[in-house]
Amino acid sequence: MRRGSLGLRLLALAVVWVTLALAMAGWLLTDIFRNHAEAELARHAELHLDELTVTLHPGPGGRVEVSRDLSDPRFQRPLSGLYWQVTDDQGVALRSRSLWDQELRPEGTLPDDGALHRRTATGPDGEALLVWSRRVRLPDSESPVEVSVAATTAELTAATRRFAEVLTLSLCVLALGLLGAALVQVRLGLVPLDRLRRALADLRAGRSTRLVGAFPSEVQPLADDLNQLLADNAEMVDRARTQAGNLAHALKTPLTIIANSAATLSDPAESALIQAEAERMRRQIDRHLTRARAAAMAKGAGLRTPVLATLRPLARTIARLHPDRDIEVALTGDEALSFRGEAQDLAEMAGNLLDNAAKWCRGRVFLSVTADGRDRVRITIDDDGPGIPETERASVLARGVRLDEAVPGSGLGLAIVDDLARLYGGDLTLDAAAAGGLRAVLSLPRG
Repeated sequence: MRRGSLGLRLLALAVVWVTLALAMAGWLLTDIFRNHAEAELARHAELHLDELTVTLHPGPGGRVEVSRDLSDPRFQRPLSGLYWQVTDDQGVALRSRSLWDQELRPEGTLPDDGALHRRTATGPDGEALLVWSRRVRLPDSESPVEVSVAATTAELTAATRRFAEVLTLSLCVLALGLLGAALVQVRLGLVPLDRLRRALADLRAGRSTRLVGAFPSEVQPLADDLNQLLADNAEMVDRARTQAGNLAHALKTPLTIIANSAATLSDPAESALIQAEAERMRRQIDRHLTRARAAAMAKGAGLRTPVLATLRPLARTIARLHPDRDIEVALTGDEALSFRGEAQDLAEMAGNLLDNAAKWCRGRVFLSVTADGRDRVRITIDDDGPGIPETERASVLARGVRLDEAVPGSGLGLAIVDDLARLYGGDLTLDAAAAGGLRAVLSLPRG
């Protein structure tokens, strides 16, 4: 996916949300595990407190005593991390052997309500402890005693860390799976847009005249609107072409009348002048109408004209137009190549170039059609005539410029070709032909 693409944006958004969601889930699950582990630790501490309370009884002198050791052997192992302590109104009365010579000093004051209370303290070796305490009254005792069981938080922290590590690894695997699923979802979700893009490419290449295919309900309205726009544009072009044809007919008819009337004049020089000017006006009208038609069609969609099939009749016609000169037109090229434009415009451009080559050649014209890259078609027309000096090639593309007034013509042919080629985004270049004459190279968009 390219930078800035819709798919990349959707995938980036999925990465952000998956990362945030799994991070919050990891934090929440780790907190739930720690609370559960601490609740289990509190449950075991309460059991130890109950066992300790059962073993307590008043001793000589009013001090409390324990009748037996508790069942958990960690209470007998010094600094084991599990401790108990009994405190009466005179201070610490009893403590587990695991405390050695230290005392538990829990933070805060213990209420005299008989309930179990959780507090914190610092252990014998400076470790953090969780302390569960309650006040109880022993039989034949006037004052309550405080019994406490303490456990180090090291095991709780270690267990939580191990759980967090396993959870993190599991969530990372889950994240990869979710991102893979998101990538597949984005790919599949954008398939209709890719089909729409290919349909548009076919439209621009002239392989179709409308968007073809069924699209999802979210995309189908866009395709329908584009098809309607194409239909409206085609209707506008047809209407413009009809109006251009009507204008041509409206102008050419009076010009024909003028030319015919001029032929009846008594003064031959004046008649010839009027007829020549009328013919020049007719050619100018043809040129500008051709440009207007080409401008309307140049950016149109769905235009695709096979090049060789269009040029072959022109080559035969050009050869027949000069039967006295026995002109041979050699035509070669790839039948599959097409022009992204109107057949009439292609015939106009190639016809002018072939006619120009036929006027100046000594007997042979060479026409070839080749691919010019992936998006261009190259039409090359060579002749074996005298050619055009390099210094004068640019000037012949100007309107009305003729290098030899003895040869019939208006001087508009090459200018018309150049104008039409540029309207389609192509170009016309002149060079020296291998046969010694002029080489005209017409580069046009490929259909």
